Amino acid sequence: MTQLPPPVRTGRPAAEQNGNAEQFAFRPASKAGRKARLSIQGMSGSGKTWTGLGICHGLSEGRKFAVIDTEKGAASLYAGIGGIQFDTLAMDRYDPRDLARALEAAAQAGYPTVFVDSLSHFWKGTDGTLEQVEKAKAKYGGNKFAGWKDGTPMQNDMVAAILAYPGHVVASMRSYTEWVLENGKPQRVGMRPEQRKGIEYEFDVAVSMDIDNTLEVLKSRCPALNRKVIPRPQGARDIAGPLLAWLNTNPQPEAEAEPTEQ
Repeated sequence: MTQLPPPVRTGRPAAEQNGNAEQFAFRPASKAGRKARLSIQGMSGSGKTWTGLGICHGLSEGRKFAVIDTEKGAASLYAGIGGIQFDTLAMDRYDPRDLARALEAAAQAGYPTVFVDSLSHFWKGTDGTLEQVEKAKAKYGGNKFAGWKDGTPMQNDMVAAILAYPGHVVASMRSYTEWVLENGKPQRVGMRPEQRKGIEYEFDVAVSMDIDNTLEVLKSRCPALNRKVIPRPQGARDIAGPLLAWLNTNPQPEAEAEPTEQ
């Protein structure tokens, strides 16, 4: 049997090595320029839209913001209350690529904050990700699993557009609901959001709201909001305020200790 010669390690050109060193250069950590990414999930009637508008109002510091509306004008019913002012874009088809285009239009218009109310439609609504998978499976002999070859990139690009928006983004999501027995009485409770599993990991703060309008922080990268439970929250004061304070604060470098004389 012919044996292969031993591998020979060759050095990279110095110019290539230096280029890689610059590409992987570490820098001091900073939140400078970071914008909020927050999700609100809950069942119908839990207060997602009103709370989300209040949060957007606070994040925008009184300036007009944008609402991408899939809820048949629900947000517009609150226009002007408490000084909240916003422009809306009504959508009745929910191709995830269209959400990316809407966010691009909002960025060009200079809105400081965008409220997507709600993100659930872009998952399971007309032309949403699930329907895109159903349409795509015809290309693969009716194989729905193969249809995700088309659906997954659309979903991922939509999430990337949310994360890339140059301002703040707040997104509401409907919750799957279930009836459970509590003390012998049936109670309606919200379960996980109607979106792709794990969507909450994409947001800095994820909150849920129940039928009593109580907000619970499920996850938070903002320490001031961690595990908070807030009955009937005022979005601008209770959520946007701590978020902005956190985003606008950067750690101060520690002063180097002066050498002591021996």
